[in-house]
Amino acid sequence: MKTSRKSVIATAVLGLSVLLTACVSTRIEESRRAVTLMETDDAVVILGRAKHTDDETEASFTECVNNALAGRNSRLSLVSESEFVDAMFPFFEPRLAPNNLDDLSRVLNDPLVAGKVNETRVRYLVWLDGNTETTDQGGSMTCTIGAAGGGCFGLNWWERDSSYEATIWDMKNLNAAGYISADSKGTSYVAGLILPIPMIARTGKAACEGLAEQLGEFLAMPGDGSAASDAG
Repeated sequence: MKTSRKSVIATAVLGLSVLLTACVSTRIEESRRAVTLMETDDAVVILGRAKHTDDETEASFTECVNNALAGRNSRLSLVSESEFVDAMFPFFEPRLAPNNLDDLSRVLNDPLVAGKVNETRVRYLVWLDGNTETTDQGGSMTCTIGAAGGGCFGLNWWERDSSYEATIWDMKNLNAAGYISADSKGTSYVAGLILPIPMIARTGKAACEGLAEQLGEFLAMPGDGSAASDAG
């Protein structure tokens, strides 16, 4: 029996697709600068840095961290980004938002602004900064259509790096309570075997979940089982 070229390719790609899996590695690092003292009435808001460039933190990532954190700690009171920005208008609009603690101090020196912050009950403001980018890619795939049918044969791959940092500001003491970074790397594949078979490395989701988990521990309230540690 003769073996067709397409059969050989299909068998090879099938074997390759079995061996290849989309794998994601995530590294989380934390630097605590001060003890976090969350009380029952305190709230947290998570904001994404907007830089008016292609590198601005995606709104979807900020929403992901907010939702993941809420799912991990139901006792934690979270104020949504849109709710906080609207309540503080125009002081936290992208072009006016404080970029550092000195700017924040100047903003909060205005009694009107300080009163608005008190109304939101936000004790800790979390700034998210970072992005997801494709760092490398390669491979090739050919798709054909003929009288006897068609299909795709080959392999495409690409590497993605999702790198984000959370800066936690204490709105009461006007200091940086700490920093948490999440860096997720992974390789995705699309293997062609008649129909394309995607194996996607979801680095953004991995970074989001890792960051949210560490934030939950960092901002733990008394009785959560993860007491905040002293500043190192």
